[in-house]
Amino acid sequence: METMTDSEWREFVLTGTRTGKAGLIKKDGAPHVTPIWFLLDGDDLVFTTHSDSLKGRILARDPRICLCVDDQEPPYSYAVIQGVASLSEDLDELRKWATAIGGRYMGQDRAEEYGARNGVPGEYLVRVRITKVIAQRDVAV
Repeated sequence: METMTDSEWREFVLTGTRTGKAGLIKKDGAPHVTPIWFLLDGDDLVFTTHSDSLKGRILARDPRICLCVDDQEPPYSYAVIQGVASLSEDLDELRKWATAIGGRYMGQDRAEEYGARNGVPGEYLVRVRITKVIAQRDVAV
């Protein structure tokens, strides 16, 4: 097992259509984990969610978030990203990132469709300021 460098974990989490599993803390203290589509923007991780979704409501109350991205094929690798989220309803930024994220996960030919669907009032652009990363590659070697 080897620790990934900064550039290695960034490349790893952006490879293909790997989803992130976002860990959040519900109001009653119970854990909540949900898959997300995401991208990186410099030192931030970005994704969208509806303001009425459970993750949207949780993040409005408690901005702490942890994300796990993993490779499910041997020799297995993973990155755990911790951070603090901020929520924006800026429609221009929301549409821009919803389109880019849609392009990553559904292909460039459907990017505009996903941007139009997810870059609308009622959605949040979630920008996570990354505070800590633990990333290991070749776990099973």
